[in-house]
Order: sequence, then C-alpha cells, then structure tokens
Amino acid sequence: MGNPQVIQLLVGRDIGRGDPAGTQMQNFVYLIADREAGECVVVDPAWDVQGIVDRAQQEGLRLTGALVTHYHPDHVGGSIFGLTIEGLTRLMALAPCPVHVHKLEADGVRKVTGLSESDLVRHEGNDKVMVGSVEIELLHTPGHTPGSQCFRLGDALVSGDTLFLQGCGRVDLPGGSAEEMERTLTERLARLPDELVLFPGHAYGGERAPLGEVKKTNPYFSGLARRALRGS
Repeated sequence: MGNPQVIQLLVGRDIGRGDPAGTQMQNFVYLIADREAGECVVVDPAWDVQGIVDRAQQEGLRLTGALVTHYHPDHVGGSIFGLTIEGLTRLMALAPCPVHVHKLEADGVRKVTGLSESDLVRHEGNDKVMVGSVEIELLHTPGHTPGSQCFRLGDALVSGDTLFLQGCGRVDLPGGSAEEMERTLTERLARLPDELVLFPGHAYGGERAPLGEVKKTNPYFSGLARRALRGS
C-alpha cells in the first residue's frame, strides 16, 4: 500500500472564497493523493469545482476519480434551501472520471445531480478503490442516509456527514434513521482504531482529531445523546 496524503479544503477559505452560503455551511472537500503516482481522487466535489481541479493541478496531481459520502447537494451539487450548488455535473465537464457511490446512494446521486448510470460505479460496503498504490476502503455507515459511507486509508478516516468532531449527521431528513445511526456509532465506528485521524464533512467543532479523542468528547458516543437522537 502506498503512502496516502489527505488534502483538506474548507469551502470559503481554501476554495469557494467569497461564497457566503458555502462559507456558512463549512463544507470540507478532500483530495486523497498518492504523491509517487501523481494521482488523486476527490471526496464530495461541490461549491467550487474549478477551484478543486485547479488545486489538484497545483499539487501536481491527476484527478482519477470521485468518492461520494452521500447524495445531499452540499456534497455532490444540486438544489437545496433555494440554492443551486455546482458539483459532480461540473466535475464531469472539467475532469471526467468514475464516481464511486454506495449502491443504496446511487439513485439519490443521480436524482440530485442528473448524472447518468454510466457515470457511476456502485459499491458494496468494504469495497476497495485504488488511487495509485493507495488503497481506500469504503465503509458503509448508514444513519444520515441509507448509503452513507466513510473512507478509511492509512491512518485516516474521512467521515462525510456520518461523524463530526462534535456531533453526527442529522437523521430527520429523508432516508435518515436514528436506529441505523446508533448502530453506526456503537458498532461500526466505535470499533475502529483510536489512532485513526478523523476528517469530517463539515467543520462542526473542528477540522480533524484522533478518533480516540472524538470517542471521548463527542456526546453522540454517549447513551444520553443517542437517546436524544431517537427522541426518547
């Protein structure tokens, strides 16, 4: 396995500067790179796709794929809250590449972005995607949406809206499930090594931290907060 690098891009700071909505929503976009191979994949390209492609080029990296954590428009493009956000459709125009999605999320991605089936690669949980010689494991982590997934590579975990440093993804949107989110937290993520560095989908409570620290300080790893999540 190669030596991966995670390049964290905050909308409103590193890309999408001057976009008030993007700045307020505090989305992260990621480039996962194999420096030796000169390749990268992008996680959740949205808001400023030209800026993302430009950053990859500035880093000397060729974009070979896109990874989708879930189908919400602030992560893949589309319309939400009266906003039209650019995303995967724009990426296909600028730098066409395979779009890797969990099979339960693919229809949602197609609906909000207008991509065709041929643009997508449907995956099962624990499938692997390679960027150069770097192996990325796709972890199925439902709760926020049915096909939400996190990406494990080297000593990093890119978690999308499944887990933030202080909180977890909402479960009151279409496809959300408090029961699945609880299973994801207590059975899927809690068992991962504490040494993994968590890279979340939004800057809610911080930008990155060891997973072991998040387990201790994030209230949604406690029974009390999970009961609140269920409304009980």
